[in-house]
Order: sequence, then C-alpha cells, then structure tokens
Amino acid sequence: MATPRVLPSGMAEHKATIRWTLGQGDFTKGRYSREHIWTFDGGITVPASSSPSVVPKPYSSDAAVDPEEAFVAAIASCHMLMFLYEASRAGVEVLRYDDDAVGTMTKNERGVAWVSKVVLRPRITYGGATAPSRDVEDRLHHAAHEGCFIANSVRTEITVAPPP
Repeated sequence: MATPRVLPSGMAEHKATIRWTLGQGDFTKGRYSREHIWTFDGGITVPASSSPSVVPKPYSSDAAVDPEEAFVAAIASCHMLMFLYEASRAGVEVLRYDDDAVGTMTKNERGVAWVSKVVLRPRITYGGATAPSRDVEDRLHHAAHEGCFIANSVRTEITVAPPP
C-alpha cells in the first residue's frame, strides 16, 4: 500500500489518477461517455462519471460517483474524522457517527455553477455514562470545522445542522 509523500514542510502530497478513454460516440458533437476511473495511491479504484443532472444518460452514469458527490463526501468525511479526534481528546466516547451530507449548487457572480453550500447532518451515538451537552457538542463541531483540511481549502459555506 502506498503512503502519501511527506514534503520538506512536514505536510504531505496526496495523489489520484484519473483515466478516461473514448469509447463509442461522436466526441466533437458531445455524444460520448463521461464515465471514467479514479485510482488512489492505496490501490482502490472507483467508477466515476459526470452527474446525470449535468450530462444526461447515456453519456453519464448514476451508478458512478460524480465530482460533486465526491466533494461533499470529502468535506463530510474530513469533518467526521476531525470530530472523532476532538471528541477523543475531550474524553467524549463516540460509538457511531452517521451523516447525510447535502451539497447545494448555485450560480456564482459570473453565472458559473458551483457547490456553494454543504450542510452536514451528523447523528452521533455516544458511549459512557452521559452524552455531552449541546454546548460541548457544538464546541467539538466548531473545533472539527476549524481543523478540517478540506474545509480550510474551499470557499464553500459549510454548516452543521441537526438531523431532520
């Protein structure tokens, strides 16, 4: 299994290989498959595609991960990992963490679509004698947001909301 390359600054490089090949279709007329493969340094391969909401079928696949879904998942995953870290440091035992994160696309000031907002809705099951107070849980979420590498890399508004 490959590990990220550590840079002189102490930070790391993370790599992904993206592969697409023209199959059938008419490329110059936009009638070609957007399905492709993501391969990560650990060896896992993920089927990817444009979203069918952007490029209609049969030129996209709803069975594959689209970049916008991956973006939302990366934000939610990073927040969860930092939340677990902060909870463990605070002595708060977490038994389960589920999140149905939702990203919303809007148009920016130039009329270009972007993922402008991601709402995280974590449902957390705590162990131990008592669950943390709402105030402690809010502080843990704030610390998780402040420490999340992905949240610190984007201008998308990220909020934590109670589960529906």
